[in-house]
Amino acid sequence: MDLSFSMEDDLPNVKKLGADLMEEMRNTTSDFRMGFGAFVDKTVMPYISAADDMLQNPCKRSEPWPCSPPFAYRHVLSLTANGSLFTELVGGQRISGNLDSPEGGLDALMQAAVCEEQIGWRNVTRLLVFSTDAGFHFAGDGKLGGIVLPNDGKCHLHNNVYTRGNSQDYPSVAHVAEKLKQKNIQIIFAVTEDVTHLYKGLRSIFPKCAVGTLSNNSHNILQIILEAYNALTSEVVMENSKLPPGFRISYISHCKDREPRDGEQGRRCSNISIGDEVSFNVSITAPLCVTSSQRPSRVIIKPQGYSEEVEVLLSPICDCSCQKDKVPRSPSCSHGNGTLECGACRCKEGRVGTLCECDQVESDGAVDSYVCRRDNASEQCGGHGECVCGKCVCHKSSKKHNRAYYGQYCECNDFNCDQYQGLQCGGQGRCVCGVCECLPGFSGRACECPLSMEPCLSQDGQVCAGRGVCHCGTCICQDRRFQGPTCDLCPSCPSICTLHRECILCRAFSRGLDLRECEMSCAHLNLTLVGQPAVLAVVPPSAGLHRCMELDTEGCRVHFLLRTGQKEGSAHIRVALERVVSASVVVLGVALLLLWKLLTSIHDRREFARFQSELEKRRWNRRDNPIYKSAITTTVNPKYKEQ
Repeated sequence: MDLSFSMEDDLPNVKKLGADLMEEMRNTTSDFRMGFGAFVDKTVMPYISAADDMLQNPCKRSEPWPCSPPFAYRHVLSLTANGSLFTELVGGQRISGNLDSPEGGLDALMQAAVCEEQIGWRNVTRLLVFSTDAGFHFAGDGKLGGIVLPNDGKCHLHNNVYTRGNSQDYPSVAHVAEKLKQKNIQIIFAVTEDVTHLYKGLRSIFPKCAVGTLSNNSHNILQIILEAYNALTSEVVMENSKLPPGFRISYISHCKDREPRDGEQGRRCSNISIGDEVSFNVSITAPLCVTSSQRPSRVIIKPQGYSEEVEVLLSPICDCSCQKDKVPRSPSCSHGNGTLECGACRCKEGRVGTLCECDQVESDGAVDSYVCRRDNASEQCGGHGECVCGKCVCHKSSKKHNRAYYGQYCECNDFNCDQYQGLQCGGQGRCVCGVCECLPGFSGRACECPLSMEPCLSQDGQVCAGRGVCHCGTCICQDRRFQGPTCDLCPSCPSICTLHRECILCRAFSRGLDLRECEMSCAHLNLTLVGQPAVLAVVPPSAGLHRCMELDTEGCRVHFLLRTGQKEGSAHIRVALERVVSASVVVLGVALLLLWKLLTSIHDRREFARFQSELEKRRWNRRDNPIYKSAITTTVNPKYKEQ
């Protein structure tokens, strides 16, 4: 929720939302949890006032209570089924304030999406309600506050407060949409009427979202959430990951009317109610057979906004079926009690077990089930299988063949491993018994960490340009002035040309530094002197070559080429001995000359006009003598009153 000052009349209705929403959602699901977070904006100018009193109380009031200090994003309550706890914690929130109209909503959306552990997201349907009466800042707006570092899309909550709000820019809309899609989060925008058009425009970008119009005091927020939830759940849209080259995929949907639809309509079913069942037939056409040495290709098929997915391993079948070689009454199946088919025993009626070694009647009652309980657990086979002949026979899903359990007590599965960027084991490993086995060159719980240093190499071949360490394929810059993927960007640093300017002036032109200081500070430079700047212009561009033009103390331009050496601090420089007078100096000189001429002309004209005026004043008559003063003085009696 937006807790800026304009939302003050909305907060009381949100405080009452907990119990009401819990009650309404019981009609839909028995497992419903809700949490709460709040946002205002970045706490730097010009988004908020930096005055000390405004930082403590941005509303300048004490009744009925002072406003809360501004903040970027604050996580208040993790997902919980306790509606009264929601009411209690949200009831303790106070409104805050900022200066401009757009808020830092995208910062809040990013943190709420990626901080899965703190928020308490589970592997179920995820909904995020975004309530505000204003627009939002996006990537690039941070420059207004001097913030140029891009948003990294990672969780930065410390003590439930977003700590990178003043050092990282706002995320872009596309960046937030990508994270919501990866985390399978469906979003509901509950916004006021004057900004509804803005958020409706996001529906084409966000994977699955709904927009509802809030009343002035948010009294209808419960109705908006329920209507939006019903709208989101009334449509199922199928999507798939990228197919390998040569493969094609097609969908045929069977919705409520059971009429088959193909093409783009085959991917979706609309107007679905709770309890309705729809089905999709997915066909994947394979190219020519590939050799068995190649690994199977992996494709994910899933409905948008849901965590459930089907993992398809594409491996074209080029050989005949093994069923043609079945062996009836095989000795391998407990002396002929089954048929050996494709390496497994298909038992005859009345026999059970992996090798058909048990009688079904005896197995149901005689065999103690304790051997199928791990560590004296309450459930047989961990609840994922049945105890047959004293051994666990694990369940296998008929619809999802990859959702199978195995192990002595059915304790293992290959679908509950950690994910990275929406892919199990980051797409760089294999899930084995709940643990990722990473491919060579990757490590980490979700195989998210590449071991290669190549992404960290700068243009000069150094790791992180020698200014940081490479961790999981990402540079961690030790010098805070530097940033970028390889720590080679420094917005506040002088250019490499400016750094070498003083040494070039003293070595090539004997200007600037004194002789002793020049020999001590500039001995590492390898200078080559050429005649004119035109010689440098024909040198072809190459990696590591810098074309420089600097001004000396007299305003003349000095041209040189600079290439850094392999040793730290060394450089090879080609300098043009002919200094070129800066065009700006020439223009400035001409401008000053014209200004002097103009002022001189104006002064001369004024002096000549004054001379002409004095000349005219010399022509006077005796009666008009300008220095004559009359000897008669007239005085008026101030007390005299004329009758």
